[in-house]
Amino acid sequence: MEGKIYLDHAATTPLDEEVLQKMLPYFTEVYGNADSPHSVGRKAMSAVDASRDKVAMLLNAKPSEVYFTSGGTEADNWALSGGAYAQKAKGRNGVVLSSIEHHATLETAKELEKEGFDVTYLPVNDRGRVALSDLEKAISENTGIVAIMAANNETGVLHDVKNMAKLAHAKGALFFTDAVQAAPYMPIDVKDWGVDMLSFSSHKFYGPKGCGVLYIKSGVKTERLVVGGEQERGLRGGTVNVPSVVGLAAAYEKNAATMYEVNKKITALRDLFLSGISSLDGVHRNGDFENTLPAILNLRFDGIRNEDFLYNMDLKGICVAAGSACASASVKPSHVLTAMGLTEEEARSSVRFSFGKNNTEEEIRFAAKATIEIVQKLRKF
Repeated sequence: MEGKIYLDHAATTPLDEEVLQKMLPYFTEVYGNADSPHSVGRKAMSAVDASRDKVAMLLNAKPSEVYFTSGGTEADNWALSGGAYAQKAKGRNGVVLSSIEHHATLETAKELEKEGFDVTYLPVNDRGRVALSDLEKAISENTGIVAIMAANNETGVLHDVKNMAKLAHAKGALFFTDAVQAAPYMPIDVKDWGVDMLSFSSHKFYGPKGCGVLYIKSGVKTERLVVGGEQERGLRGGTVNVPSVVGLAAAYEKNAATMYEVNKKITALRDLFLSGISSLDGVHRNGDFENTLPAILNLRFDGIRNEDFLYNMDLKGICVAAGSACASASVKPSHVLTAMGLTEEEARSSVRFSFGKNNTEEEIRFAAKATIEIVQKLRKF
């Protein structure tokens, strides 16, 4: 086939053309600093306020609870670190999180450990889920904050965020969920979920890169992460990225309006791919088959190394991944898969396919055929 077949939507998505068109005026026409008091600045701030209102409505939150960040990583850092330090001031020194969190959360937890926090990493079962009973046992009167991701970025496995938040609150702890992968595929109601903080990132749902959201429930105290000016109600310094904020809100609004149709299409494409490789033996699906996102498919192919597979797929113009793009430079096997009980060899033979709204059935059939050919070729070596 001509052109690239992009099956790495969990890493990032292409910018939607409608979203781009809504962003463009804020680069060249409404270019003012949103904090400037003159008319150009006020016009920029008006766009930021409208975007905040839009996101808040879609989350069932108050506009004052929505904070714009530079992306999911900053939002995760801020939520866990800021929440932990605020809770420490109340005499709670404990942090509880799953062992399969995104590195943005895990690395923050490691830094907190160095600062003397009592950090507990929860195990997952062979399907990649944290048991509610394990979480309940781990939370103590010393626990300040609990962090469990809504959906895993490597396997797509979902967690019972609503009940996990209840367990945290029963012991007086805050509950934060990383919803970066969940936001494109699940309607989020922060009141119904009962979370204290929640993060997501624009570029996962066809919005611009470098822009994210941290929801902080009214009344929840958190320390600042980015210091400087008094932007974002004094909690996050730095000139507001107006074009990207506008793009994030536009993308999230369109995502909400088309979610049902897109999920239906992506599920069909995923199933078409699985059907297309059904003749190949030695294929195993990593993760929970039922409690999972429609877009992410993590497969293990016996007898191959994923780096060889990725290279050969790329030669055919097909883009897939071994796991998180944020950890692709690491020589270590996936921490998510090893936490699920896979050996290093099994983890190194696993590949993540993630489908998107612009993929076609023709592309999926071609990718399935290429997968069979490449796996069979690699197994001969």
